[in-house]
Amino acid sequence: MSNTAEPAATSPVADLPASTTSSQSARQMIAALWQFVRPYKKVLVGAVVALVFTAGITLSIGQGVRLLVDEGLTGDSSQALAQAVLVLLALAGLMAMGTYVRFYLVSWLGERVVADLRKAVFDHIVTLHPSYFETNRSGEIMSRLTTDTTLLQHIIGTSFSMALRSALMFVGALVLLLFTDLKLSLIVLVGVPLVLLPIVLYGRRVRKLSKASQDSIADVGSYAGEIIQHIKTVQSYTRESYEKHAFAEEVETAFKIAKRRVRQRALLIAVVILLMFGAVSGLLWVGGNDMIAGRMSSGDLAAFVFYAVMMGSAVATISEVYGELQRATGATERLMDLLQVESEIPVSTGAASAASALSCAQVAFEAVDFSYPSRPDQPAVLGLSLNVEGGRSLALVGPSGAGKSTLLELLQRFYDPLGGRITLDGVDIRKMDTASLRRQIAVVPQQPALFTADVCYNIRYGKPDASDEEVIAAAKAAHAHEFIQQLPDGYNSHLGEQGTRLSGGQKQRLAIARAILKDPRILLLDEATSALDAESEYHVQQALQALMRNRTTIIIAHRLATILHADNIAVLDQGQLVAKGSHQELIEVSPLYKRLAELQFQEAGA
Repeated sequence: MSNTAEPAATSPVADLPASTTSSQSARQMIAALWQFVRPYKKVLVGAVVALVFTAGITLSIGQGVRLLVDEGLTGDSSQALAQAVLVLLALAGLMAMGTYVRFYLVSWLGERVVADLRKAVFDHIVTLHPSYFETNRSGEIMSRLTTDTTLLQHIIGTSFSMALRSALMFVGALVLLLFTDLKLSLIVLVGVPLVLLPIVLYGRRVRKLSKASQDSIADVGSYAGEIIQHIKTVQSYTRESYEKHAFAEEVETAFKIAKRRVRQRALLIAVVILLMFGAVSGLLWVGGNDMIAGRMSSGDLAAFVFYAVMMGSAVATISEVYGELQRATGATERLMDLLQVESEIPVSTGAASAASALSCAQVAFEAVDFSYPSRPDQPAVLGLSLNVEGGRSLALVGPSGAGKSTLLELLQRFYDPLGGRITLDGVDIRKMDTASLRRQIAVVPQQPALFTADVCYNIRYGKPDASDEEVIAAAKAAHAHEFIQQLPDGYNSHLGEQGTRLSGGQKQRLAIARAILKDPRILLLDEATSALDAESEYHVQQALQALMRNRTTIIIAHRLATILHADNIAVLDQGQLVAKGSHQELIEVSPLYKRLAELQFQEAGA
């Protein structure tokens, strides 16, 4: 269905209300979701009109029943009976038509709103700072994006409509009851609070259990996703039995919480039904005596019972839907909490031209201090000052944990320094547009990130508008063209999840081809040739040498033989710069570098 309203995928995020708490009701949930419903007000109005129309027709059937009993069943005229039946058929036809329109519009609205909500959540997730994902599991986030939004789709597209329809039916039936018989209506008014009381008492408990149930389901999905991701490790250590048992415990925990939630909802529904039919039975007894005494007609009694049953059904439906709304409150709370997470690294923080106007891309780390958010007491970089001249290359060496990869992450502004600053041509990168800054940088990581798509998609990821000829040229420069041609569909071959169909060396050559195609001003190589065999490494080193010309390049390498060609080598230890110079200079002045060189070159000689 088409609609001219603007999508709600982006604008609602800034206007969302504060995060809901356990004491807040479904009303706050509706207020939060309204930000996504608002662009489709025309559809909502159409659905409400159809809902009111259908409710009115349904209530009119009660008068049709009265007419059928008084004029048709208890009368002597066959024509009157036929007319009463035709009235009922006409009302049923109108109700069916209104129900069709209502169901279609409400279901469309539910699907549309949830689609926008999913887009809003995903759009927000991809802008969050990496430290957020250090403390929040990907499976938990995926559960919010899939399970929680699916639940909301059901609520918006079905349950909310049922609740509103039942509320209208309740009010309408109550008004018609008062017009039909005042004494019986007073009995109904006394009984209604008794039916509503369990809803209020159990509502809060159901809501808490619903949120706990959603969290436990997220834990199950997160655990399964992690095991599947590392399935080779699980099988190589023969941990299948242990993981089966551990996963079974996660599932059982989720089941126990869900069982408590279901028990509370079942009890709520059972109590409401018992009270409802108890009230109807009382009405039949009182009304039957009045009819026998001649104080009301049989048609009035039939209409009254019809409306009373309708009221009871409306209350029962509301009680059932109320439990669903409590589940939706928990799901909405989880989604809104995620949408309200503020990224510590804004995507855009300054003029878009700030980074693109760089002339020589001189990089400088000035007294930089940094600790990862998950390890605030362990400095990853401490008082480090380092300069990389434009168009020159700098190699970073040192033991594991020295801070080498951290410098590359800081330069890409995945994190901001806690002290000091990082500049490009003297401009603090925090004052630059983040997207423009990162467009100037290409990274070849130690563990290449490949997507579940074909070869072309993965190579042109950094330059989506690249032609097929450019993709092939980049692959040839990275010495990847030959093995790509041997794949079943060549450049159109799908690589599987995380490139599982390729070897480590093939993955790394695709990552190098991606960097070559991007044609960056700043090149970051993090053990870029670590997974290559000797012959491939030689050819790729030649390709990288050509790629590094006139580019500022920072190289991380544990094998010193791969960085002897660098213009400068910086030795890091425990987040600090301990020496800088050429290979020969460092052999003389740095005991740490000399020890690393002796160990590696002695092994190579052996």
